Amino acid sequence: MPIKVIDGYEVTFSGKALAGTKQWGAYVAIAVPSANPMHMTPVYKKRRVSADLALMDQQAAEAEAERVAMTVLDDLRSSQ
Repeated sequence: MPIKVIDGYEVTFSGKALAGTKQWGAYVAIAVPSANPMHMTPVYKKRRVSADLALMDQQAAEAEAERVAMTVLDDLRSSQ
């Protein structure tokens, strides 16, 4: 599960095999530091993204998740 820290946001993106199929789902979660240094506060809870795409392997799912994560991150930054 790749994790990147971008502008203080912890961005997690992953690919997970979908049960009963040969396809993969792309998942994104974004968090920020909290007052407690041992804890992160979720600002975008982990969820499946691009559910309408047929992703055939983990690498493709992670790439799609990273692409969507950057869009979500841009939206979060612009709303502040």
